[in-house]
Amino acid sequence: MNAPLHREMPRGLLDSQRALGEVSARWDDDIVKQLTDYISIPAKSPGFDADWAQHGHLERVLANAAGWVEAQKVPGLRLEIVRLEGRTPVLFFEVPAVGTTMTETVLMYGHLDKQPEFTGWRNDLGPWTPKYENGLLYGRGGADDGYAVYASVAALQALKSQGAAHPRIVGLIETCEESGSYDLLPYVDALRARLGEVGLVICLDSGAGNYDQLWLTTSLRGMASGTLKVEILTEGVHSGDASGLVPSSFRIMRQVLDRLEDSKTGRLLPESFHCEVPAERLVQARATADILGDEIHKRFPWAHYDCGGSTAFALPTTTDPVEALLNRTWKPTLSVTGAEGFPALKDAGNVLRPYTAFKLSLRLPPLVDAGQAVQELKTLLEDNAPYQAKVTFDSGGGATGWNAPQTAPWFEKALDAASQAHFGARCGYIGQGGTIPLMSMLSAGFPKAQMMVCGVLGPKSNAHGPNEFLHVPYAKKLTAAVAEVIAAWPAVQDAAAE
Repeated sequence: MNAPLHREMPRGLLDSQRALGEVSARWDDDIVKQLTDYISIPAKSPGFDADWAQHGHLERVLANAAGWVEAQKVPGLRLEIVRLEGRTPVLFFEVPAVGTTMTETVLMYGHLDKQPEFTGWRNDLGPWTPKYENGLLYGRGGADDGYAVYASVAALQALKSQGAAHPRIVGLIETCEESGSYDLLPYVDALRARLGEVGLVICLDSGAGNYDQLWLTTSLRGMASGTLKVEILTEGVHSGDASGLVPSSFRIMRQVLDRLEDSKTGRLLPESFHCEVPAERLVQARATADILGDEIHKRFPWAHYDCGGSTAFALPTTTDPVEALLNRTWKPTLSVTGAEGFPALKDAGNVLRPYTAFKLSLRLPPLVDAGQAVQELKTLLEDNAPYQAKVTFDSGGGATGWNAPQTAPWFEKALDAASQAHFGARCGYIGQGGTIPLMSMLSAGFPKAQMMVCGVLGPKSNAHGPNEFLHVPYAKKLTAAVAEVIAAWPAVQDAAAE
């Protein structure tokens, strides 16, 4: 094991053991309870709840979080709920710098809106019925990422408890992330003067390769989504009468999707949806593959069945660890996440259906422009429809992915020091297949900022799906690691200025 790198860092850093002890106590005594209450509220993102304003669930979780933050009485912290007409609200807080001449700002980000329920939850679990079991807090949204505002403030408390120097810190907690953050940019514009010159972003909405070390997200895929609908009739007709003459809308759907994807390999056919993987990311992928090995694909809940006395499991697209990492982070991939026009199996008679509609989720490589991809996707799918069927693609919008800026030496050392202090292992680097629209916005607005994008979504945590859980022991260590990194920044900057 490598020697802890935090011994090489400048003076002024935290007592790691004390920080973790205080953070852990806050999680055990308070934060787990707060998140248990949070999980019980069906605060679905506006893209999944058109009547979110009337239902009031987003307002409730935001008010609860704001009340909790204010009750912590963090010295110097000022908080408000900011509202723009017709948009989901955000929580904004700021804490002035202490003990440093730095003028740059730390931006801490998270969100409180949630994905919808989904099916397949364990019998004793549910999306809105939290359960704390063996260090895991089950329920929708706790890990993705309702915990972020609570962990961020707990990290601030750890800094204040030890009188550590820290830069000015602001927090921005939104309620539209799971819908693509379409409300966020107007808030960033409205708050830009108050954000200041952001030099470090801490985003707690990402994942972890395992629960044994700190993980820094190095890239995020973009996304283009929408509903593809194929209409061939105005109403359903007897399949015995019409089939063979009326083409099935499902068959037409297959032909249209064949323009986009090779169904045998899953490769997206338009070359413009692909990009070259940067050399640095290839090196990091090989290093991460050495750490995680087969766990990269084994962590998923594969279907299985009995096969002559042994258990056969469904197979991934590849078992090569490096290729597996790149496939889920730097390759475009199509998923069908919903369907319409199909009766339930118990209600399915001998009727040729008038239409088929699919909800498409197209993950894009980090360097592909989402706006251009959405336009190309619409043209590709709609033009020259088979049998002159009515084919429409209604875009749900797009979000361009993100590739992290070059890591500053102080930041790399601080990450390793924090990981060594709290996990006994160096920081790992991993790309993520998900999308956080804010990151590309912030990189464009603050190109020199370092990005601490990390999170608690490790193996089997299953965000968006059934049995989602928050790994509380990992969250405690991550919270303490965040405090360590914040404390390291002014220690380095002020030492360099002397």
